[in-house]
Amino acid sequence: MVDDLHTRYLAAADTWAAHRTGCTICQHDTPCETGAAFYERLARLQDAYLARGRSV
Repeated sequence: MVDDLHTRYLAAADTWAAHRTGCTICQHDTPCETGAAFYERLARLQDAYLARGRSV
């Protein structure tokens, strides 16, 4: 499960970074609707991944 979580976390980070690179709206403080969804997924997965480290 940890490997799957890590893989999903890294994929979400890559997706957010790729989107942000090409989206002039997301390059500023407030992301676009699509970018916000990518960022929220990344944040949720990051929180879950970091919480996993505290419970081990």
